[in-house]
Amino acid sequence: MRKIILFMLFSISVSWARAQTSNSKAFMEAFKPHLGKYYEGTIVAGGKEGDGFTGERLLMEVMSWDEREVKVPFYVGEDKSRTWIFSWSNNRVELKHDHGKSDGTADKVTFYGGTAPNEGTPNMQMFPADAETEQLIDYAAYNVWWVTIDADKFTYNLRRIGSDRLFSVEFDLTKPIVSNFKPWR
Repeated sequence: MRKIILFMLFSISVSWARAQTSNSKAFMEAFKPHLGKYYEGTIVAGGKEGDGFTGERLLMEVMSWDEREVKVPFYVGEDKSRTWIFSWSNNRVELKHDHGKSDGTADKVTFYGGTAPNEGTPNMQMFPADAETEQLIDYAAYNVWWVTIDADKFTYNLRRIGSDRLFSVEFDLTKPIVSNFKPWR
């Protein structure tokens, strides 16, 4: 009887702990199994010749993970200047783009993005452009980014509301690849 009671108490505490994990926190935790791994991506929407992405090898790396911040460099061909930074605070996820120039030097247009207006879902977060982004890139004031992650794939998406601007890249998380790329910054 004692074992049954202990098992029931353990089950209740595990269920309670799972119930305490918010959707935004679960989204951040979804990156943890991918720490240190690289994945190849393909453009699934919005790619066109001359855009700097089409025809290039696209890689992502979950470079660092902790409960409050995940850094995911996005390599485009030999260009190692882009890193997506997901930060968790006050039960919201923020996405910022740490962006340099293609030769590795600093770019004045960096750290643009936004904060999710709610806790989203464990597999998707939406990030409307914030005031800092509008100040930095006036035409990006209507940008909305959304990111999905599940056991099989990661997608990064951009839509500029009021225009036909759409970009979407998908990474197969079931097939890690070997790479030694590291971001320039």
